[in-house]
Amino acid sequence: MRIRQLVLVSDERDAVVNDLCDLFGLEVAFYDPGIIHFGLENAVIPVGDTFLEVVSPVQDKTTAGRFLERRGGNGGYMVIVPTEDLGREKARVEGEGINIVWNADREEEGIHAKAIHLHPRDVGGAILSIDSMTPTKAWLWASPTWEKNVKTEVSNFLNGVHIQSKDPESMMRSWERALGKEAIFQDNQFQIQLEESRIVFVEDSDGRGEGIESFEISVKDKDSLLKKAEEKGLFKDEEIYIGGVKFLLN
Repeated sequence: MRIRQLVLVSDERDAVVNDLCDLFGLEVAFYDPGIIHFGLENAVIPVGDTFLEVVSPVQDKTTAGRFLERRGGNGGYMVIVPTEDLGREKARVEGEGINIVWNADREEEGIHAKAIHLHPRDVGGAILSIDSMTPTKAWLWASPTWEKNVKTEVSNFLNGVHIQSKDPESMMRSWERALGKEAIFQDNQFQIQLEESRIVFVEDSDGRGEGIESFEISVKDKDSLLKKAEEKGLFKDEEIYIGGVKFLLN
């Protein structure tokens, strides 16, 4: 398992997409018309072989819209991790008493994609999706041709997400159950180590309640990106903020 896609929700998709692409040297690969099923529009952006997605409500009474109201604005929304055996993971999740709120099974152009969304009340902090792709290198959610939109001059890949709550240890235990992975306490933080990535559990520091606090992104030149973010007005309290999420450079 690794972090393959991180999702932000925004009341204004294109403004957030433009900031992400401009700062991190990225390019949109896909606008998925099928996401209207959730009352949303989106944009999926490759970061190496990982992905950022921005979703925005375009209908009333959506889950994403309620999220925007609950957290008082834009923010991190979903974490997507792939597995080689979704059937095994689904059985394990159900055995833990975690409810599955959505199943996907889609095939297109020789790519077979499956996914389950776990109930956020049973996990906490974000919607967790466990997905599988055949072939494993593919990522149908970004279209079969996403690789032609990869830009690596500035950014390498996404490699972490930080989830905040009033009780980080309790939140960490929920994610241990959801992922079937044992956490560690390292650098004074609870974290679950995945392949080339990690999920970190931190104290609620901004009063917005439980949810995603920050994304970690590997970049080529940290200093120049920090300077560019400041010039673009994306720099606050010595950190980069886009779409209600802090971006930690490494």
